[in-house]
Amino acid sequence: MSDETAAHAKHILSVLQGTGNPSLFEASIVRSWNRCVNNYGIDAVHSHQPRVLEQFRLREHRERLDDFLEIAQIEVNHLYQQIAGSGFAVILTDSDGVIVNWICDANLSRPFEQVGLWPGAIWNEENEGTNAIGTALIEQRALTIHRNEHFRSRHIHLTCSAAPIFDPQGRLLAVLDISATSSQDSKQSQFHTLALAGLGARMIEHGFFLRVFRQQWILRFHHQPELVGRSSEGLLAFGNDGRILAVNQSAADQLKQTRYQLVGQHINTLFAITVETLPGYARSQPKALWPIIDETGNRFFALLHGSGQRLPKNPPLLATCETKSLSLPMKTLESLAGKDPLMRYNADCIRRVMNKRVNILLTGETGTGKEAFTRAIHDASQRAGKSFVAVNCASIPETLIESELFGYKYGAFTGARQEGRRGKILQAHGGTLFLDEIGDMPPPLQTRLLRVLEEKEVLPLGSDTPVPVDVFLISATHRNLQEYMAAGAFREDLYYRLNGLELRLPALRERSDRLLLIRSILAAESEGINLRIAEDALMALNTYSWPGNIRQLRSVLRTAAALCDDQCIRLENLPAEITGSTPHDPAWHALRHGAALPRATQGLAQAEREALLSQLDHHGWNITNTAAHLGFSRNTLYRKMRKHGIQPREYPAP
Repeated sequence: MSDETAAHAKHILSVLQGTGNPSLFEASIVRSWNRCVNNYGIDAVHSHQPRVLEQFRLREHRERLDDFLEIAQIEVNHLYQQIAGSGFAVILTDSDGVIVNWICDANLSRPFEQVGLWPGAIWNEENEGTNAIGTALIEQRALTIHRNEHFRSRHIHLTCSAAPIFDPQGRLLAVLDISATSSQDSKQSQFHTLALAGLGARMIEHGFFLRVFRQQWILRFHHQPELVGRSSEGLLAFGNDGRILAVNQSAADQLKQTRYQLVGQHINTLFAITVETLPGYARSQPKALWPIIDETGNRFFALLHGSGQRLPKNPPLLATCETKSLSLPMKTLESLAGKDPLMRYNADCIRRVMNKRVNILLTGETGTGKEAFTRAIHDASQRAGKSFVAVNCASIPETLIESELFGYKYGAFTGARQEGRRGKILQAHGGTLFLDEIGDMPPPLQTRLLRVLEEKEVLPLGSDTPVPVDVFLISATHRNLQEYMAAGAFREDLYYRLNGLELRLPALRERSDRLLLIRSILAAESEGINLRIAEDALMALNTYSWPGNIRQLRSVLRTAAALCDDQCIRLENLPAEITGSTPHDPAWHALRHGAALPRATQGLAQAEREALLSQLDHHGWNITNTAAHLGFSRNTLYRKMRKHGIQPREYPAP
């Protein structure tokens, strides 16, 4: 027995007997050591051969995960491409800890086989003691087991980061692990590797959820429209009766309920919708985002996939959705400004400062075209021929954003590429750097960014030599940074560095040139076809509140252009959210087929119109009070008024 082996066993024993210092280790590691001694009777010193299943038994374990492995293989390969050449292997196990998938550099196959990290090997705690795979299976959370944190002394040179993977019902299904057979780095250097494992596990869960419920209805939603279609979106599967079959963890977090509380509920109890109206969204506008309100009044943006619209057998892990890429079709500052006075003022200010080293901060609601405006600024500036680099600070995991922005040199952390990486800031050298959603940047990164702006140089992770950098910085946010500063969530000194010139982009409902904008975007979406908009459809588009702003408008027009007949967009081609009618409304069918309303329907429509007028009169034409009394939202009441021809001119004068 070597001195190193004896010292390791003695150290574990001292911690478990209370003579050592357990605070040096995470509680999960001490709990695992206790299980190794008291539950499994493992000897930390004893050298054993790993238990490896025969090939036919391994095939059985793989066959149990048949559909899942097709999805998981995509992400395992993608993850390996990110860490290739760094000495790590990507490993996938089932819920028994059996390695069912494995990939590493060809020259490392032998070392991994010698330590037992090999297809068919069983890496639960009972067999291998404390290790990332086995301990993650029991703790059911992502964790790193680094060198001497392993229980068995034969594993004290390993470093492993693992994340559990859960099925759509929340049951433990598998573990994704990134391991190296020999590491001299500190445990802190493994944080990046652990973040990669966690992100990979979430992406596999996301893709598998879409696969399992491809024959059911799936509501995909998020508070931020640009995150719909990404692995962080909420997923909610339900049947034709409206009963919820499963939700992912993101959906549970956003709805502030547990997965077990949500399953079995009727979707009507969660959102201000009816199950009868939902299929219309999937069939009439499958790629259009639409706003949806939950029972507490929180707003989300949603897409619906339905059983009447079969999903591909192998959906991509990050399904394509027309969200963040919905930039305006117009390229110049002048065309983006249109005829709106505030936008024309913004464009004029930009022209005056864009070549004078003035940082620009754009504010405004989500979807108002901040990225498109930024690209137009870059194209109009003297840096037009240089790089334009956009970074969404809200979409990069906090544990990865530092390496994404500042880059790293080889050896900065476990998993770092041999050639290192130039961060986004250095990629933008000489050109324009666009930091979108700057209000969501973590505080520690705010400090580093401030230093870059003050010193005009970047220090990549793991490097001692700063690199000079020259960028035209444009930031954007939909947050109220004044409130964030008051709450201590955003640095005041950074705010004043970013805010050389602050400009607000107006919401679409505030723009005086909406009609011009609608026609311009439709022209861009018509693919050379001369499309027209019926007058009533144009008025519905013009008077709608557009919570998703220009991004939502372009998505709606794109769908309407695909649905319309004889090159004319009519009311029936627009979402029910805009027109106030639904595909199950007799009036909708009458409009679509050019028929008159049935007599019975005419009577019901007239009765509803008279009831609305009566309630409006009763409440003195106060829209808020009338809507509250009827149990509607203000938007719903406005839609019903448009539907029945109740015009603003009918309001009594104040």
